[in-house]
Amino acid sequence: MPVVASAKTKLDLYRLHAADYVARREPAIVNIARCQYLAVDGAGIPGGPEFQACIGALYSVAFTIKMTHKATGYNYGVCKLEGLWPELKIWTLLIRTPDFVTKEHLDSAIAKLLREGKDVPVQSVRLLPLKEGWCVQALHLGPYINEGPTLEKMRECAAQSGMDFHGTVHEIYLSDPRRVPPEKLKTILRQPLQDR
Repeated sequence: MPVVASAKTKLDLYRLHAADYVARREPAIVNIARCQYLAVDGAGIPGGPEFQACIGALYSVAFTIKMTHKATGYNYGVCKLEGLWPELKIWTLLIRTPDFVTKEHLDSAIAKLLREGKDVPVQSVRLLPLKEGWCVQALHLGPYINEGPTLEKMRECAAQSGMDFHGTVHEIYLSDPRRVPPEKLKTILRQPLQDR
């Protein structure tokens, strides 16, 4: 049965799935169940014009869907930005969304935004179910460009558990880089695993 929220009880996906978002500096093995995201794919320099346009499109769609649900009595918080990074300049930006959000809700939100003259990237937003399963996860402090040592510790942790990296690194942004200096940025790094 999907979890829903009423106007009186605001659904907090972070609290509901707290174990998914607990990360310390030392890597740990976690098991991530299936979750649903709003997603948009892109290519280009991280932080560049296309990247920023896609962030804007993602949040526009997320808040439009949220407000539509709130008006009908279902209230929930919009989650933080996340990203999948198969390569440095190829990415999928994500916002976790409740399971009761459907393709029809998405299509309606996109149509509304286009009528209001929003930019084309909103048309590229899609729903993405993601089941990562066993992962290694750690909290990275500092600039994104310095994630290498944290990822290496995660690789060592995985190896000690008899597993290897598999799939795409997943970043969960706990800090807003527009407001937090690079040395104080907090990012959860998550890497799916497979048995050796």
